[in-house]
Amino acid sequence: MKAPTVLGKALLIAALAVPFATVAASATPGAPPGPACTRHIAGSGALEQAQPGDVVCVDVAASDRLKITKGGTPDKPLTYSGNGEQVGGIDVEADNVVVDGYTMDGPEAPGIEIHANNVTVQNTTVKAPEGGDGDGVRFFGDNIKILHNTISDTDNSTGAHADCMQTFATDDEDIASKNVDIEDNRCEQIDNMCLMAEGPNSEAGDGSGEGVSEEWTFRNNYCETKEASQAVMIDDVQKLTLEGNTWVAGPDHAIGLQNKSTDAHVKDNKLDPSIDCEVGIDDSSREGYQGPEPKCEP
Repeated sequence: MKAPTVLGKALLIAALAVPFATVAASATPGAPPGPACTRHIAGSGALEQAQPGDVVCVDVAASDRLKITKGGTPDKPLTYSGNGEQVGGIDVEADNVVVDGYTMDGPEAPGIEIHANNVTVQNTTVKAPEGGDGDGVRFFGDNIKILHNTISDTDNSTGAHADCMQTFATDDEDIASKNVDIEDNRCEQIDNMCLMAEGPNSEAGDGSGEGVSEEWTFRNNYCETKEASQAVMIDDVQKLTLEGNTWVAGPDHAIGLQNKSTDAHVKDNKLDPSIDCEVGIDDSSREGYQGPEPKCEP
């Protein structure tokens, strides 16, 4: 068999590379390719076709929000795989769901909103959410995982308080959140806070007074906040671990703990030298606190 010429080798390599280049281009930047679809659905209105354990790909116009109203079971969640697909935002309103690998550029804020239990959102990109309070992600529920996402360019210029991630507990829909795992995310160019968390008895006085916000982990996140006084503000959330995060220049202090945010554990975070105080705390939150000596008010 005759060996290929140099030109022939180049064409062969280029031809073999095409499928791999296509896969790479479709994936969320910095994220691994998503799981392969086992069921393809033409639009959000046909979600009832999906079954527990399916990996679903849904046809959604780039400007439309993906509204997830069908979930799986605790042991067989329903996975929605984007592989980098552009959508106009995501609303999760079903339990036992995994959302993987979507991109949102200029979505209506919040870019992603979760009102459900046993939900994982991972490998997504939310850039420059618009309108409302300008938040990247909002979440409400039990057993929520927010993993390996990039949220960027939130904007306070319209009078918003544009956070990377936010939750509160004010009514039957926006409920207190428990068992929350927020890991390995990047909050880049955030005008307000990387995490704003208010429990049901928040100091703002608008909480429902029902349930508890507790058992949270905020670990290995990159946090860049430009205008707020603190990178993370915790109000009436108990049993929270903040570990291995990177706090970059901007805020007066990295973490604020107030209003009975007890049993917080803070360790191994990287603090930009320009931030004078890592932890600000009030007297009501000191019970069970473990970490560096607080040096300021929350």
